[in-house]
Amino acid sequence: MRPEILYPLFADISSVKGIGERSYKLVCNLLGGKRVADLLWHLPSSLVDRRYSPRIREAQPGRIATIKVRIVEHLPPRTSKQPYKVLVEDDSGQMLLIFFKVYADSIQKNLPVGEERLVSGKTESFNGMLQMSHPDYIVRPSEADKLPLIETVYPLTAGISNKMLNKWIKQALQRIPKLPEWLNDEFLRRQNWVSFNQALLRAHHPRTAGDLLPTAPERMRLAYDELLANQLTLAIARQKVKKQPGREIKGNGLLRKKVLEQLPFQLTTSQEKVLKEIFADQGAPFRMLRLLQGDVGSGKTIVALMTMLNAVECGAQAAIMAPTEILAKQHLETMQPLCEGAGIRAALLTGRVKGKNRKMLLDELAEGKIDILIGTHALFQEEVVFKDLACVVVDEQHRFGVHQRMGLSNKGCRPDILVMTATPIPRTLVLTAYGDMEYSKIDQPPAGRKPVDTRVLSVSKINYVVAALQRKIASGCRAYWVCPLVEESEKTDLAAAEERFETLRKIFGNDVGLVHGKMKEKDKDEVMERFKSGEIKLLVATTVIEVGVNVPEATVMVIEHAERFGLAQLHQLRGRIKRGFEASSCILMYSYPLSDTSRERLNIMRQTEDGFLIAEKDLELRGGGEILGTRQSGFCAFKLADIEAHKDLLHIANQDAKMILELDPELASPRGQALRVLLYLFERDDAVRTYSA
Repeated sequence: MRPEILYPLFADISSVKGIGERSYKLVCNLLGGKRVADLLWHLPSSLVDRRYSPRIREAQPGRIATIKVRIVEHLPPRTSKQPYKVLVEDDSGQMLLIFFKVYADSIQKNLPVGEERLVSGKTESFNGMLQMSHPDYIVRPSEADKLPLIETVYPLTAGISNKMLNKWIKQALQRIPKLPEWLNDEFLRRQNWVSFNQALLRAHHPRTAGDLLPTAPERMRLAYDELLANQLTLAIARQKVKKQPGREIKGNGLLRKKVLEQLPFQLTTSQEKVLKEIFADQGAPFRMLRLLQGDVGSGKTIVALMTMLNAVECGAQAAIMAPTEILAKQHLETMQPLCEGAGIRAALLTGRVKGKNRKMLLDELAEGKIDILIGTHALFQEEVVFKDLACVVVDEQHRFGVHQRMGLSNKGCRPDILVMTATPIPRTLVLTAYGDMEYSKIDQPPAGRKPVDTRVLSVSKINYVVAALQRKIASGCRAYWVCPLVEESEKTDLAAAEERFETLRKIFGNDVGLVHGKMKEKDKDEVMERFKSGEIKLLVATTVIEVGVNVPEATVMVIEHAERFGLAQLHQLRGRIKRGFEASSCILMYSYPLSDTSRERLNIMRQTEDGFLIAEKDLELRGGGEILGTRQSGFCAFKLADIEAHKDLLHIANQDAKMILELDPELASPRGQALRVLLYLFERDDAVRTYSA
């Protein structure tokens, strides 16, 4: 279905001359794709200006210079450890060209005595004489055009040189077809932007350092195109949801009343406001697709239960899906007593429910005897059949993209969908990742919750921390000790945790447990249960596992090498000790040297517990791609746009996408047809297929 005009850009990258079998895999890994277009999206990061062309005597050491010289004499080394030198001159003086570990024949061929050459590279002064080590370019004066006076420098990987990448990108630029203009003429004039093709050419041929900035006009134009493709995709998905008839879910409130009467606390004003928004969606004739954000411990679970009970009151079923078995079991433990008190049945389905038990559970589900089903991805396997599924809650699934969310709704008869996350997400990322959804936020902690005492200490104070832990554990507290993620390697992460576990076991004995991502689920659950019951007092963990089990007695969190984590991740970890109403402590241990960013990060953690403020700061410090600690597929990985630098453009693109679909809902006008090309260009094929379905 992709338009023929885009075929040259979607050809395999192996069609580019010079990309052979050896370099193919390297360049695909570097670009994160294997199409010609991926070369075009790989923008330069710096440039080398070779326009400075002094005479030898006037050349300033430390600068890149292009100098016309005459070769005087070759000075081969006396030993293998010495460099090969070539004496050159012009009418103002002499300098040396220095070469290490090269073939003499090659140098003599490139620099014949008596001839002139243009040499370009960084000049230095040594023992009072100017020299240039390994010139970047050596060309005949008659071939001066082969020496780029402004050389574009790209982000590289081992095995790919800048010269190679420049050649390949030059070929890719020659393949850009003449694309239709998808932006409004008046808007283009107001922004003073050139066409998409011209912007791409200029972005790959910067003339000054300013041309490399995200605010350069050509980069702004390209960023806007990508953001518009993103926002238009989400707007189309939202339009599709709105077009689908839903069912009006309006329960009588009796079950919800029974559950509220069992709670030892009252709902906060924020929870009540959010529930009002959700119930209004459920009662509307179209389907609900809503995102619920709430900080750790803000009370999202009870909101989810009330949402599902509204459906159960109407005689229908509901389901809640968690990303791990640990969290699914936690939901069951929280909800089951409340459900039993209200006279309804909740059950758990995970991959570990097998044999007769599984068959019996599935039969009862199909017969409508189970009101609320709690589980993992296993909920949405083909064999799982509901009698009447009216509401789906998806917990902590920022890993899901927009089209996966749409796929969830295939179960049941047009069920309402509520997506929950405890990871505070900045406003701009909500717009780019969840723009197809309505949005609610719980921004008020439960009454009586005490602030966490957060302290920042050097790793050199570890003995002080261990002594304090001994006192805390002796008084009945439980604690987490999180080991560092080292260069995103599970192996080194695991090694660090095992080493710390062995050290602490010598001090705390059997009171210490260890959990990590490579353990079997059964073994992991066993350690977690022992920690929860109090048999284990200190839990050493890596960050690759979900330590979100609900242990209100755990009131101490030690994070080793905290400077290696992002703000969102530190905030999530600290949230594990905000489950109860006792005073809690978080110790962030760092090691030198500390970068300015790391120091600012630790200071922010010490100053605030506001997850939404922390998320905004994290975006400022690290950028959108890394905002969740690790890259998650549900978040759009932009190639040309920088969310922080281009957030103003994002809001314009958001309004533009809405206006486009209001004026031309089928994208049938000339601009609409051009916008279809834009969507295909940025691989938003699913959005266009929505019209063809």
